[in-house]
Amino acid sequence: MKRIISGQDKKTILQLALPVIAGLSVQMLLSLADTAFLGRLPDAKYELAGLGIAFYATWAVISFFSNLSTGTQVLISRNDGIKNYNECGKVLTSSLIMGLVIGLVFAAIVVSFSSNIANLFAADKKVGSYAGSYLFYRFMGLPFFLVSVSYRGFYFGIGKTKIFMIAGVFANATNIFLDYTLVFGAFGLKGMGIAGAGLGSAIATMLETSVYVAVSLMKSYRSKYMLFKNFRFNRSIAKVILKLSLPVSFQSVFTLTGLLLFISIIGLIGPSPQAASQVVLSAMFLSFMPSMGFGIAAQTLIGNQLGSKNIKSAKKWGFETSKICTSYTFLLGIIFVFFPRVVVSILTTNQSIINIAIPILRIAGFAQIFFGVGYVFANGLLAASESLFVMLTDVTVNWFVFVPLAYLLGVTLDFGLVGMWTAVPLYTSLYALIIFLRFNSKVALKKSIEY
Repeated sequence: MKRIISGQDKKTILQLALPVIAGLSVQMLLSLADTAFLGRLPDAKYELAGLGIAFYATWAVISFFSNLSTGTQVLISRNDGIKNYNECGKVLTSSLIMGLVIGLVFAAIVVSFSSNIANLFAADKKVGSYAGSYLFYRFMGLPFFLVSVSYRGFYFGIGKTKIFMIAGVFANATNIFLDYTLVFGAFGLKGMGIAGAGLGSAIATMLETSVYVAVSLMKSYRSKYMLFKNFRFNRSIAKVILKLSLPVSFQSVFTLTGLLLFISIIGLIGPSPQAASQVVLSAMFLSFMPSMGFGIAAQTLIGNQLGSKNIKSAKKWGFETSKICTSYTFLLGIIFVFFPRVVVSILTTNQSIINIAIPILRIAGFAQIFFGVGYVFANGLLAASESLFVMLTDVTVNWFVFVPLAYLLGVTLDFGLVGMWTAVPLYTSLYALIIFLRFNSKVALKKSIEY
């Protein structure tokens, strides 16, 4: 099979990926803004350490439920590929109802126990207090978030990724403004510190959802996809969405719990190494978000082809998307390795944190190259209903290789922070290798979705 990409193929990939990358990059800028704002507060090392715990606790919970978009996108892309537009509308309706109900229930739970959740992963009580205050406000926006991810699955599945970009730019630009206002205090408002960052994110989530709703009410979408014509919950569609989404949801929780354990192990050394690690992880989002954008593009393109039973073409799109993504992550890796001080200094002015972060950012520069490869092929496997394999691979490598190895190198063998971070490139490269071998196998793309 030839894997030579044409100019038109590249254009198609970029047309889908670039709007997603733009939208996700704005989210990444928000993460960097949070880190930069909190890194300039008087209590920076505790605020940043608290953000590290709160961020991954937030990501773990939200990722579990946000992966409803995975099942939604797979079903939408399959049906859109064969021009079954009415079914696309039914999928969106069921996904929206399911997301809203789940969001309301779990928002109440997480907000009520935010302090307890934070203190599970905080070795220092002050760090736990800061993390808990962020979670309290952040999860007030969970119901709106789950409605928005259902819409994302729909828009990604039909190839309208620009809508995500527009909503993301609007919401996150507003979020950065709210963060500055609420963290430091402005316009007569008292500064809330890390809690203000959580509240700003919740408000921005509501704004993003409002954009998705407004677009779906446009006549062109309502007519073509019969949106809201029969606003009913379809149990059989919901079951397929859950079947496709739950393995990815559990994968996200276990993976991010592994990262939380990684951050917690670093906390055994002290809050400064923990704060420096949060700075580096924030910098790595320069790679994570674009990789996710290319992964979403690959999932849509592969899903469209599998809907038409064209396995050869589906496989080609996976390889070509991966090539483009790897070119980006390789370039960024060079920047991390050779110019770490420039990158870290953007995120914090604390000199001790900068000095600690520089050597581990170099390690991260090597690690994140493999993240792009793994993420694109993993999304290709999701389009082929291989979500269980993707979950088992990530959980196994994360929990049984990455976390134990980080503890062994950093604590048992006493190599400290650098030793712990050495486990990161081993994790990303092993995961990418296994996922690549599965995608390239003879059976990976031959499964079809039954619903």
